[in-house]
Amino acid sequence: MIAENLEKLRAEIAERARKVGRDPSSVQLLAVSKTFDASRVSEAFQAGAVDFGENFAQELRDKHARLAELPIRWHFIGHLQTNKVRVIAPFVSLIHSVDSLRLGEEISRRAEQSDRTIDILLEVHTTDEATKFGVQPGDVVPLVGELRGYPGIRIVGLMTMGPFSGDPEASRSSFRLTAELFRQIALAKIPGVEMRHLSMGMSHDFTVAIEEGATIVRIGTAIFGKRTKHQE
Repeated sequence: MIAENLEKLRAEIAERARKVGRDPSSVQLLAVSKTFDASRVSEAFQAGAVDFGENFAQELRDKHARLAELPIRWHFIGHLQTNKVRVIAPFVSLIHSVDSLRLGEEISRRAEQSDRTIDILLEVHTTDEATKFGVQPGDVVPLVGELRGYPGIRIVGLMTMGPFSGDPEASRSSFRLTAELFRQIALAKIPGVEMRHLSMGMSHDFTVAIEEGATIVRIGTAIFGKRTKHQE
């Protein structure tokens, strides 16, 4: 079923991209594998998925260790505590959820210890839901300015989450606001900042995200099925 689900999703992503005049290759499918065991990740990899996203640092570390023989690109997409950065810094490909100067500083410090540069996205808080994290829209550009000079990290875009809703259209305003911030920062041509990725959209609203310019869509249940409860 995982291979079939991936095939269906790729076709749907391509169709939606073409409808709005975009090259389907400009949209990257990120398989969100949190709570699913390593065997399911391996199955998805064999079906062509390369990029996998996890929400919990320890779970990501454990899966990376178990699947070390596979050339997987691991993404961290959940709320990241500063004391967990050390767990993922040696290998993570992209951190989607940087929401403070303090977190950016810690990623920089740990990246230097690992002798590498870590790509990061700034998470934008675009809803009125208190359960979500992120930088307020008006604080995004100032935070870019504060973080851009730190060694070991490279700002490569923005991420956001739409509201919890059964209606994909409910996410459009969140995605549109984040895309506008993305364009504003890109046009500023800030030294050391490479605006390449706009991470928006999940299983229920990725079609709207593509219409609004997403370059990464984060999809879990539509690939792996219903998720079980998880606690780190």
